[in-house]
Amino acid sequence: MSKILVFILISLFFTSCSLNKNSKLWNKEDQIVNEVKDQKETIFVEEKKELKELNPLLQLDLSKTKTNNKIYDDLNNFGSLKYSGSLIKTAKYNFSKLDNFNQFNYEPLLLNDGLIVFDKKGNIIRFNDNQKIVWKNNFYSKSEKKLSPLITFAIDKKNLLVADNISKIFSIDSVSGNLIWSKKSDYPFNSQIKIHKDKFFVINYKNVLKCFYINDGSECWEVQTDESFTVSKSKYSIIIKDNLLIFNNSIGDITAVDISTGLIEWQLPTQKSSIINEAYNFNYSKLVSDGDSIYFSNNKNEFYSVDIKSGIINWINQVSAILTPVIINDYIFTVSDTGYLITIQKKEGNIIRVNDIYKNYDLKKRKKLTPTGFSIGQTNLYLSNSDGNIIVINLTSGNLSTIEKASRDLISRPYIYNGDLFVVKNGSVIQYD
Repeated sequence: MSKILVFILISLFFTSCSLNKNSKLWNKEDQIVNEVKDQKETIFVEEKKELKELNPLLQLDLSKTKTNNKIYDDLNNFGSLKYSGSLIKTAKYNFSKLDNFNQFNYEPLLLNDGLIVFDKKGNIIRFNDNQKIVWKNNFYSKSEKKLSPLITFAIDKKNLLVADNISKIFSIDSVSGNLIWSKKSDYPFNSQIKIHKDKFFVINYKNVLKCFYINDGSECWEVQTDESFTVSKSKYSIIIKDNLLIFNNSIGDITAVDISTGLIEWQLPTQKSSIINEAYNFNYSKLVSDGDSIYFSNNKNEFYSVDIKSGIINWINQVSAILTPVIINDYIFTVSDTGYLITIQKKEGNIIRVNDIYKNYDLKKRKKLTPTGFSIGQTNLYLSNSDGNIIVINLTSGNLSTIEKASRDLISRPYIYNGDLFVVKNGSVIQYD
């Protein structure tokens, strides 16, 4: 009986120790748990590099820069474009406003004699260079119009190719505006359209690259890559070099395929496997190439140079930027998410100059300001911003030249063609001389 009593007393003692939060045994376990928790929190904290000006007075020699008049390029490499205007407003092309204009990058199709745009109901409108409508057509059903399709354009001779975010692709006669063919796909599209000979290429939300024939829209082949569980906010990009087609997807993979067969030549994952669950917060720039290397950056503080033939990384630098970089001579120019103009040596990957574009803004306004895109004309960089301003920076010195108010709200990146500069605000395209 005494043994049973002793056993009961011992059991009660240990039970009370384990259940009493104030006991020494509990506190020790609690401390261990907290230490492990602290370690985990430390492990998963992402290190962020704060940008500061670097060699802001450094003068660049851009005297040998050659200008061009590109509006389409297989390598997305537009360089220095022919524009030296004074930002005098000369024309305005109006269309009905879109919903959620600030959530995507609106891209008009610029032509030698006008431009093509779309509105929130999916109307496709061709203007001449006198701002007069040449034709306006809609190839969507009533239910499709309610979805406010977002459209991407490309043009091949007379064929206007269209892909959208409600799973449709079609071809229109660019002169008459008449429909040539229309196809419904399984998933929405979210990329540039690239054209090569008798084929065109586009990527859907499932990270599948699709190849179609231009004449009838029939599919020639497809390439599947790993998909994410969320829809990316960035538009995927494509470059073509000889027999290679290189594209990115929502989780940061860069894939090169044979353009004739669709067979994968090489693939480069740039992010950890966990990005599959976080793709919605992962943003990136377009791929840009000089023919030898591919350049791109993201919002994870990474700027890459990759060999175009092998997929081997040349260098990585710590730059957080989602705007399309521009290559001029031996330099790469980009603008960070926080408004710093960064100059990088193309071959070595060294950052040689950093200029604070927003330094004249007070802190309160600066926190709300976001760069939306830039183009380079002659030796000036034209930067569009979420406050509707176009900031002009002298690229040789890195100094701010002027600020032009284009809108009270967000505007698209500047587009330069035929000696003019264009920006899109919600409901119109503004043209500057």
